[in-house]
Amino acid sequence: MSTVIEQPVEARLVAAAPRMPSIPATLHYDRTDPFAVRMTFPAPATLEGVEVCWTFARELLVSGLEDPVGQGDVRVRPYGFDRTVLEFHAPEGTAVVHVRSGEVRNFLGQTIDLVPLGLEHLQVDLDHDLAELMRGTC
Repeated sequence: MSTVIEQPVEARLVAAAPRMPSIPATLHYDRTDPFAVRMTFPAPATLEGVEVCWTFARELLVSGLEDPVGQGDVRVRPYGFDRTVLEFHAPEGTAVVHVRSGEVRNFLGQTIDLVPLGLEHLQVDLDHDLAELMRGTC
């Protein structure tokens, strides 16, 4: 069984103009980092012209499907029945994207099949991670 799940999603960037252009994005989950998900935007979709990847808690995405959550750089909230809003806050500005809630639920379902909610800690090898951090420091 694979330890990585990737799912392309269609994101709609909310901009000042009335048109909401569709941009490709990818949701990513790796069992070796069981508490986190990543959302990656390709270079053409970013102001800097480089790929941008945001990492945030899987629980934030799970909770954000039902209620507004987040106080920091990433905030998630439902928008009607079929959309989920993700806000990404950075010093350069804020990006607000809408994604289909069904795509997010499908992605989360796959991650939960791989690592059930509440059992993430069983995937973490603290001794190994600490050894990697300390490698070469003594």
